[in-house]
Amino acid sequence: MKKTKIITWNVNGIRSIAKKDFFNDVKGINPDILCLQETKAAESEVESVARSIDGYHVFANSSKARKGYSGTAILTREQPTDVTYDMGIGAYDQEGRIVAAEYPHYFVVCVYVPNAGEGLSRLDYRTKWNEEFQKYLLWLDKRKPVVVCGDLNVAHQAIDIARPKENYNKSAGYTQQEIDGMNRLLAAGFRDVWRDQHPDEIKYSYWNYWMSAREKNIGWRIDYVLVSDRYAKHVKESEIYNDKFGSDHCPVGIVLE
Repeated sequence: MKKTKIITWNVNGIRSIAKKDFFNDVKGINPDILCLQETKAAESEVESVARSIDGYHVFANSSKARKGYSGTAILTREQPTDVTYDMGIGAYDQEGRIVAAEYPHYFVVCVYVPNAGEGLSRLDYRTKWNEEFQKYLLWLDKRKPVVVCGDLNVAHQAIDIARPKENYNKSAGYTQQEIDGMNRLLAAGFRDVWRDQHPDEIKYSYWNYWMSAREKNIGWRIDYVLVSDRYAKHVKESEIYNDKFGSDHCPVGIVLE
């Protein structure tokens, strides 16, 4: 099987990042499949920006509930055999959070998991969303292996967050409910491939814009590529590109072979 580089990046607004070094960064990383989260734009606006990157088919999903909110997209050199959007559950399909592309050997699912919100106001919604998302992934996994790419909005372990004690059960993304959800997903048959390959390395993918967090490296690892257990042997490389700027997140990726 040929090598395939898959990159995921929460761009925090595709029109905003396009004014920075986004195009040069994408060209330098040179992904075969690029999954974007928080595009914060309509499908036509995402396609308009993506036209500046040669050689990719573009599949975008935008929020129906709030304009300029959430949103996901897959840019892919190889034409997928099929592309679908959302989970087919009205209560959880209003914010443009999922694009799934089917290829001959696997599915790629680009996802932006809901944030638990200020004061954890959306924690229950997010927990239920997670439960349905896991069912959806397992349904896909019955057909062929799944590569999950995206902002999962959870620091899974203490090593994945700069200040675990200060944030535990207080901050969105590091509550026991969210950690338990990640544990269940991994136990259901998925692998956190970056952590598998870098068991003791401290590296983050998100930094709050406040308090110069990125300069101080006070970060969180909340962006992941997960792979079906049976397909993990095909992951030859995994990387967190924390030298890429333009968003409060950096790209994360793998190479399959």
